[in-house]
Amino acid sequence: MDFIDVKYINLISSRLQNFKKVKPGLYNFRCIICGDSKKHKNKSRGYFYQIKNNTNYKCHNCGVNISFNNFLKKIYPETHKEYILEKYKNGVSGKNFSTEEPKFNFEKPNFKKTINLPKASENENAKKYLEGRKLNPDKFYYVENFKKWTNSLKQTFDSTKFDEPRIIIPLYYQKRLIGYQGRSIGNSKIKYITVMLEENVPKIYGYDSINKKIPVYVVEGPFDSTFIDNSVALCGSDGDVGCLEGSDIIFVYDNEPRNQEIVRRIGSTIDRGNKVVIWPNNITDKDVNDMILSGLDVKSVIESNVYFGLEAKLKFTNWKMV
Repeated sequence: MDFIDVKYINLISSRLQNFKKVKPGLYNFRCIICGDSKKHKNKSRGYFYQIKNNTNYKCHNCGVNISFNNFLKKIYPETHKEYILEKYKNGVSGKNFSTEEPKFNFEKPNFKKTINLPKASENENAKKYLEGRKLNPDKFYYVENFKKWTNSLKQTFDSTKFDEPRIIIPLYYQKRLIGYQGRSIGNSKIKYITVMLEENVPKIYGYDSINKKIPVYVVEGPFDSTFIDNSVALCGSDGDVGCLEGSDIIFVYDNEPRNQEIVRRIGSTIDRGNKVVIWPNNITDKDVNDMILSGLDVKSVIESNVYFGLEAKLKFTNWKMV
């Protein structure tokens, strides 16, 4: 079984009921798609298994039979983005990502600590895209050949074929450039690619700009955070807010009640006792940027819809039924 598939199976294992490894290449748990047996909670009829060079999922209760790639895409879309990026970095393509195990080069890269690129405002396409989203193009950068430029900072891509232009979103931590996100402005299937130049640092946008003595808002994307005072953005499903310990943290998730991954994350946030924004049912825009484009006073909406504890659970139950 492909080692990247094994890595992501282990990553989601804690979210799957009765999960167990039967043997190498075979994993069993309760089907998250049909819910498995309603009468017998110990029955587990969902399986990840290897078929040729691919990993598949099959449930012997509802009969669903799909690739692991499509399972992640359907059930955990945020994790799926990280998964396809890792496959992409290793030059994997095709319907089921059949591939040889990638080779690793452990040479220590020679990191640069500054971004020597033109501002996004200097490129017509990038400027048009950002201004169309009511974003300031002077806050971001533009690169014509993202893969080639990335490899000049840190060897990341095995191949620079099919290179593409991207908007560069810098990530700073304690005044150091620790990484960046590349946002596509074309038809790329992967909208965001996160590259970290340092390890063991928080994968967060906007950290150096916040005041931790007042409420800190945690949103899902860097662009959204530019519209909310004193906010940071998680750059990936493994974003860590440990660096905000001691602050009054308020989580602001996207307004997508049918997205199972977002529903799960909001539920976990409430269970941890954290504060969270539950969007009113009359708002249909899916994220902060879309709300801004619709003319909403996002600041007022957020400040009047922060909940925690039992009240958060009640509001959350009502929200996810929409």
